[in-house]
Amino acid sequence: MNDYEKSKNHIIEITTELIKENNGDIKKITSRLIAKRADIGLGSINYFFGNKENLITECVQRTINKMLADFTPAVIDTAKDDGFSDKTRLISWACQTFDFLFENQELANLSILSDMQNYSANCNSVYTQKGFAFAIRNNQNNETKKLLVFILVSAMQAAFLAKNNAKEILGYDLFSKTERDLFIIETVTMLLQGSNSKEGASNEK
Repeated sequence: MNDYEKSKNHIIEITTELIKENNGDIKKITSRLIAKRADIGLGSINYFFGNKENLITECVQRTINKMLADFTPAVIDTAKDDGFSDKTRLISWACQTFDFLFENQELANLSILSDMQNYSANCNSVYTQKGFAFAIRNNQNNETKKLLVFILVSAMQAAFLAKNNAKEILGYDLFSKTERDLFIIETVTMLLQGSNSKEGASNEK
């Protein structure tokens, strides 16, 4: 790693620490505070990241990316029989992700909105979809699998952004762990039933 990358990663690490210390309230994190804690000049933030907002976004993306990697298996592991059905496995992973969003609301809100403004193959939304795809191992072709996890992640993100009015809009109080899990269970069930029907219809042709 060259000096440029070392300096950039140092700033990211310090800023991530500040985000955690302030429970994700990025309004409390100023460029001056970051520079002081990282022992750098104030202009270094703009030099490496353009502005404080870009730096915060990168820290959030890395934090969520790491969380997803912690429970999403490597591709090499997906061939092993873990004793779970696709439905049970997908529900478990989706519930873990949804819980993380609600436990880190400021970070999650920033990450989701950032992805929506610049949706790319490398954003956290797509990374989440790829992780969820590992949970689906039986009776689905790749195209169906990609669409299924895209719809699931999109539904979770939209529900999260609507969390304060979710009871009225969706019928679930998403601040309740029980109802949050129920939302995931019913959404995954509907998606898998629909995809299985699609596969069956395709096979009959």
